[in-house]
Amino acid sequence: MSERIVVDPITRIEGHLRIEAEIENGIIKDAYSSGTMVRGIETIVKDRDPRDVWAFVGRVCGVCTSTHSLCSVRAVEDALNIVIPPNAEMVRNIMANVLYMHDHVVHFYHLHALDWVDVVSALKADPVAASAAAQQLSAWAKSSAGYFKGIQDRVKKFVESGQLGIFANGYWGHPAYKLTPEQNLIAVAHYLEALEWQKEIVKVHAVFGGKNPHPNYLVGGMPASININDANAINAERLAFVKEKLEEAKTFINQVYIPDILLIGSVYKDDWGKIGGGIHNYLAYGDFPMEGSDPGSYKMPRGIVLDRDLSKVHPVDANSPDEIQEYIYHSWYKYSKGDNTGLHPYEGETELHYTGPRPPYRHLDINDKYSWIKTPRWKEKPMEVGPLARMLVAYASGKEPQKSLIDDTLKALDLPAEALFSTLGRTAARALESKLNADWALECYDKLIANIKGGDSRMANQEKWKEDSWPKEAKGVGLTEAPRGALAHFVVIENNRVKNYQLVVPTTWNASPRDEKGVLSAYESSLIGTPVHDPNLPLEILRTIHSFDPCLACAVHLYDEEGKYVHQMDTF
Repeated sequence: MSERIVVDPITRIEGHLRIEAEIENGIIKDAYSSGTMVRGIETIVKDRDPRDVWAFVGRVCGVCTSTHSLCSVRAVEDALNIVIPPNAEMVRNIMANVLYMHDHVVHFYHLHALDWVDVVSALKADPVAASAAAQQLSAWAKSSAGYFKGIQDRVKKFVESGQLGIFANGYWGHPAYKLTPEQNLIAVAHYLEALEWQKEIVKVHAVFGGKNPHPNYLVGGMPASININDANAINAERLAFVKEKLEEAKTFINQVYIPDILLIGSVYKDDWGKIGGGIHNYLAYGDFPMEGSDPGSYKMPRGIVLDRDLSKVHPVDANSPDEIQEYIYHSWYKYSKGDNTGLHPYEGETELHYTGPRPPYRHLDINDKYSWIKTPRWKEKPMEVGPLARMLVAYASGKEPQKSLIDDTLKALDLPAEALFSTLGRTAARALESKLNADWALECYDKLIANIKGGDSRMANQEKWKEDSWPKEAKGVGLTEAPRGALAHFVVIENNRVKNYQLVVPTTWNASPRDEKGVLSAYESSLIGTPVHDPNLPLEILRTIHSFDPCLACAVHLYDEEGKYVHQMDTF
């Protein structure tokens, strides 16, 4: 006899996600993913000036801040055939690398680490032993016995007060936790250090984009001028500050984040390749162009891996109406051509049509529509997107340094390549990617400095800024790799205004409901076969879902044009 459990909302993510899982004999036999907010951002930008849209869509989410703005300006630039200057490209790359480092570190320590780390167990640790263990992990300076004793005392005060604060409501003591008390104490210390570190690295966005979150962008380049000697421009002092922050980030990632991931990867070695694998197809659009828009110059390659076959990479064309389509068979929308139709985003529609149960309700009707998230498909196949997908596409492409980094990590953990297809593989891929981002950010910085020294201070191409230079009709796609995966913005421009705008975001790919044929997407598929020790404490479900770093705000939005209160759901 199966039992259906409900986790709603999934916490430590951005947005509102509901997971229902069918458990039989302690094993998940089926699962259902539901986005419980309704999307509206695409309707907000209709009939607006396409040069302004980046500022609206940038507010889709403040966690993956800037990535939607970048994707939007790329879409408009593609539609109007605008080529940006090399300096603007390098600045965009630096900002994107900073976003990755910030987002991945915050995700691991503050959203995902507590799935592996038992905070309360740290109270039992011997600070001297923790210090010795930490010094074996890396050369990170904050590793003395006195330092760990101070951290332990801080946690003890939380516990004794009866208010765990940021550590409240965890499944502490769950048998799925495997770290020793000393290892837990090290991880808790790094959790707190990451809180301090993350507020520093985002200052790079403020230098180039004016602020964080939601830094400024510009169709045709970047809205910042370069003048080494001007106090009001990107000058020598500010550039030196940027380099300082990038070097600090590299040190933190190499001496804290990577060692912690290797520690967890070794302690939880039995979980590699067994839990959370999900679907077998992986999509990456690629990113970090170094020589213009040619994908061949991208640090992250573009392509698709099918059926986990790492011997071949398939091409992807986002413009092709035969490749990417969105379906709504199980989603609360209506299509003018019928709900069984798949639409390419240039022809995409966002017409809300809620037919679900009136909250509060016990279970979803999974035979009908059950999510506000659409179901995207590539040639009718489900895709996983995100750090694991990017690393697998790079690995299958033979791209360096990704391939060597993956091989070295697998060798250090004594694991085969097949182990990557798992929850821990997804978690480790994000950390390895951060290490690459730290190097790439400094490489782009050096290239920017070389351009400036060579006399090139251009930051924007305004040749096609004026509307009278645009065609009457145009369409374009902006592609990027958001921290959570492949992101595409599609714009159709008519008479100098936005006629249609569609976003196909990473969490739409991963969190979408099954399609008309019953084929599961990434979240639902990844939970199948997962053992659950206690249905009332579903730590195992959180581990796998958190490994994707869900961002429901990107996939769905709540919007009322009059600003009225819309709905509240209470969960118990």
